Amino acid sequence: MKKVRIGIMPQEKIRERMLAIARGEYKLKRGDPKVWFISMRFLAEVLSDDNWALLRVIAETNPGSLKELAEKTGRKPSNLSRTLKTLAGYGFVELKRSKKVVRPVAKATEFEIRAA
Repeated sequence: MKKVRIGIMPQEKIRERMLAIARGEYKLKRGDPKVWFISMRFLAEVLSDDNWALLRVIAETNPGSLKELAEKTGRKPSNLSRTLKTLAGYGFVELKRSKKVVRPVAKATEFEIRAA
């Protein structure tokens, strides 16, 4: 499991940085954050204690489906599905689909946070 580097910076600074990268004025360095949040509050919402625990359950038990994960965590499948889509959007979880089954795979359980 890889460690994900998370950066925290105001939205306008993130936009400036992305535009500088697109113009070739700034080159990404090894170790630069890949995921950005505009505040600690937004980061705390996504990586809440419950969501962090959910990532660990996924990594440790390797559930075969959302239904199995719901049974292991005691959460409702609809709530679990929304949470997993959010975590997948940030690259913390991958949702592997095969036929009618969606299997969650944890991509990260360790995080390094850098505030700018």
